[in-house]
Amino acid sequence: MGLGSWKRRGRRTLVAAALTTTIVAGTAGWASGHEQRPLTGPPPGTASWRADDTLGRALPDPEAVGPSHMAAFFRGLSATDQHELAVRHPSVVGNLDGAPIPLRYEANALALRAEKTRARGEARNATLTPRARAAARDLAERCADLLARGRRILAFDPRGRGQVAEVYGDLRSARHVSVVVPGSDIDLGSFDRTTKDVYGTPAGMAKSLYAAARGRTAVVAWVGYTTPVGLGPDAATGRLAEAGAPRLARFAQGLRAAGTPKPTVFCHSYGSVVCGLAASRLPASDLVVFGSPGLRANSVSDLHTRARVWAARDDSDWIAKVPHVELLGLGHGADPTDPSFGARRVPAERAQGHTGYFAPGTDSLRAFTDIAIGASS
Repeated sequence: MGLGSWKRRGRRTLVAAALTTTIVAGTAGWASGHEQRPLTGPPPGTASWRADDTLGRALPDPEAVGPSHMAAFFRGLSATDQHELAVRHPSVVGNLDGAPIPLRYEANALALRAEKTRARGEARNATLTPRARAAARDLAERCADLLARGRRILAFDPRGRGQVAEVYGDLRSARHVSVVVPGSDIDLGSFDRTTKDVYGTPAGMAKSLYAAARGRTAVVAWVGYTTPVGLGPDAATGRLAEAGAPRLARFAQGLRAAGTPKPTVFCHSYGSVVCGLAASRLPASDLVVFGSPGLRANSVSDLHTRARVWAARDDSDWIAKVPHVELLGLGHGADPTDPSFGARRVPAERAQGHTGYFAPGTDSLRAFTDIAIGASS
């Protein structure tokens, strides 16, 4: 290769790398990004759980014991013992993959009430800054919202920007289960917002799918990883996805251990990077990616999954302008909607923009619904 060819190749590489850094991979558009510290490790309150010997034996370590073994542990307990563990350790039980689903609802209600009380106390604390008191008021209101009658909170962690999972429908009796994994700019405060890009939020997507399926699938809006904020290296690299992938895999394994069917997992934008990295460990029937910057894989076979893989992108989605490359850790690889990737194509002609795939009346929502209820082949 001549010097001129090397220079041209080098320029293309630099241009591609520069363009890749523009990946927003979420729902907030072209805002400047801020590097996030991913939330990892066991649930809050684990130290107290580990020290608990009231059952006359050590409790299974949330960090070392997998969901199937955790499910077996709870099956061996009486209803009274289960309830008392939830009362003593609500933040652990509420986030414990493999624990009985009704018990997790109960534990998270207790954790939310405790956090609401704590946050209200901080909001009245005159020694704190006005900004800190305002944040505490917002958190208290957020907890009160989540405690509203009829809400089913399957996970709640107020640390950092906050994480949550909410269920629509009855997981215990559902013949089909779907999990929605969001992209950037989603956290405890924004996962169910109703004023902007509603169908780009996990709650908006989950509610729309649940309504379109007429209750034939239970749907979980899962915000269980630290998402990127706006534009920046977090969105352009796999760092947060690498931290989130094992959390998603463990969550889905926990659903299965608790007795639910294999879920259909819907992955939006940067969330598809998380799903791609989790795919080999994800007990899913179907993996559906949409508005995706890439899955950090060159083809479906590279995902090492038994799930059927689907991909959607509408013509007006700005994600199409993002270079589908992976260079020096930047970018997320091949375009999953390219025929060479090997995914099944989902129609999305009527979807609009990056956050319109679950909007009522779209062909993408109809297709998603068929996939979720097992009506697509």
